[in-house]
Amino acid sequence: MISIIIPTFNSAHTLKMAIESILNQTFRDFEILILDGLSTDTTLVVARKFKDNRIKIYSEKDKGIFDAMNKGIHLAQGEWIYFLGCDDRLYNNKILELITIEILKTNCDVIYGDIISTKYNGRYAGEFDSLKLLSQNISHQSIFLKKNIFKKTGLFNTKYISWADWDHNMKWFLSPEISKHYSNLVIAEFADSGFSSLNPDSIFSNEKVLNFLLYSKNQINIRLRIKILLRELKRTLLIPDFRLFIRLISYTSRIIRGI
Repeated sequence: MISIIIPTFNSAHTLKMAIESILNQTFRDFEILILDGLSTDTTLVVARKFKDNRIKIYSEKDKGIFDAMNKGIHLAQGEWIYFLGCDDRLYNNKILELITIEILKTNCDVIYGDIISTKYNGRYAGEFDSLKLLSQNISHQSIFLKKNIFKKTGLFNTKYISWADWDHNMKWFLSPEISKHYSNLVIAEFADSGFSSLNPDSIFSNEKVLNFLLYSKNQINIRLRIKILLRELKRTLLIPDFRLFIRLISYTSRIIRGI
């Protein structure tokens, strides 16, 4: 079963579209978990109009989108997890069927594809490698993850208010213990007015490169790690961010000791 998690807050005008794109799928073995952060509009009214026992609604105060997504992971009954924005929709009615074929064929821990959005003038973003992931994020609306990988990666780090998914993507993508497969499919239509699009995450932006280096371990060669590190040390001096600079120096000493 696939557990589809939809975080909501005052999403009455888009939620119906998102839910219908799931219910119209030819593949039927799924559950929909709506994690609502105490909406003050008619979001819950919209959700409850769907009389389908695969839809489960939870409404309580949360600490943001990624806190809601973490709660959804704990509640999920499926072997696979997928996160859909409340203003997004699955690209067509065969997506879940096609993804299950990919799951069975590849036997990987993570399957990811593309999204389509006016924000990116069409399709985004193809197959990734490590360096591409350092400069671009994989949209979480294009990713299907085995639930058990969260035991290895941990949950989303909620100190990152809008790019905790990027942080988590680096964890699984760079882990030698987690297998991944890119599928040349458009998974979802992505709204360009989502929370992460409108709310830059300065904390993650400052820590991204260091996190990348820590998560990559020996997945990238030593010369490239040093090159990335020196560039980041220079950038940090210009900010300036003394605490981050000290962490980078600590990481530098670890590399030197490992040479």
